[in-house]
Amino acid sequence: MPKIRIRELTKDIEKEAKILCNTMLGDLEKAKRPVLEAVKCTLDNSFYSSKVGFLTAGDKVVKTELNVSSVQKMARTIFMLEVMLGNLKSGAVNTKRELYYISKGLVRSNAFNKPLDFDDQPESDAIIDFICDMLEVYREEMNCFANDRGGQTYSKNLVVTETLSDGTTANVDLGSLGTSPFQPKNKPQQFRLKPKKGKIEFCLIIESEGTANTLVANGMHLRHSCIIMGAQGVPSNGVRGWCKTIQDQLKIPMYFYGDLDAYTLQNIFRTLKAGSAASLIRNSDFSAPDVKFLGVLPEDVKKYDLMCYSVNEKDVAENRSLKKAKDALENDPFFQDKKNRRLAEILHWLVREKKRCEQQAVFSVDPKDPQILEKVIVEKIKSGSYV
Repeated sequence: MPKIRIRELTKDIEKEAKILCNTMLGDLEKAKRPVLEAVKCTLDNSFYSSKVGFLTAGDKVVKTELNVSSVQKMARTIFMLEVMLGNLKSGAVNTKRELYYISKGLVRSNAFNKPLDFDDQPESDAIIDFICDMLEVYREEMNCFANDRGGQTYSKNLVVTETLSDGTTANVDLGSLGTSPFQPKNKPQQFRLKPKKGKIEFCLIIESEGTANTLVANGMHLRHSCIIMGAQGVPSNGVRGWCKTIQDQLKIPMYFYGDLDAYTLQNIFRTLKAGSAASLIRNSDFSAPDVKFLGVLPEDVKKYDLMCYSVNEKDVAENRSLKKAKDALENDPFFQDKKNRRLAEILHWLVREKKRCEQQAVFSVDPKDPQILEKVIVEKIKSGSYV
């Protein structure tokens, strides 16, 4: 196996950027072609070990050498790097969208910068990602924040202490928010968590934000000392980092409940548990390896007589999902790991049976009982019916 790249915990970003730029300048002065290298953040450079718990990067890199076709990319990289370093120096913070418009403004104010202009935001986003992969730092460390937030979170027994930018702290008692959820910013390292009293039993992460809200409206968090979170589909960095914070600080069982389909297992649960290939340098802080897949499980379909849908292979999206499932079984290191054999078996079941079951199907078990989903979830947790 190639050497696995381990990210340094602390970096002097300004120092490393200066070394990078001086090296490029030195190469140009010697009539050499400068080369920029970045970690290759793709599945073919991803490795998974159950001991680590998340996808890590191998030793493959993406190299950009100065030539006619790459000169604009390299120039844009230094251009955007200067903008981001300026933010670090001044303490300013921006989103990717704002950095796009800042770069547009710099081009408009100086005709010399015209060749660096971005036609649309995806072009500038790609340069920002390349800079972070090149320096092996998080966007947040470059004062670039996504405007996503952690999952909508409910609990009657959780107190969150947030450290603010000026060094002061603010306390949020989730039990005092009524029906309003707590939705943290996407820098979970700022938070310190503790139970208000006693112990918190578990954290339940629901794929559907609406279903999470239903559990709260029906009082599940009042009957159980728990945390309920709506993941809002594919988990953002904010959701993943927030789950990591809960896992590490509270050390409580964590369960994910969502649809029984290939998309949920691959794109939602795996990303939450082990990160993604596109985020190899940040998975260590933005994944929750301890989270268990509570359901819907294939055995739940038979046990509770749940309604299922047949996958329509003529449907482009559903057919693509099946193909990705087959590809994951063959190429994804997460599903190939022996410790995740039971999760791979679920994918095999989905490919073989060509069925899908939605998380809301449990409500058909007893239509007259508004607490039926809560009862099924608690029963599954107590009986160990999870993967």
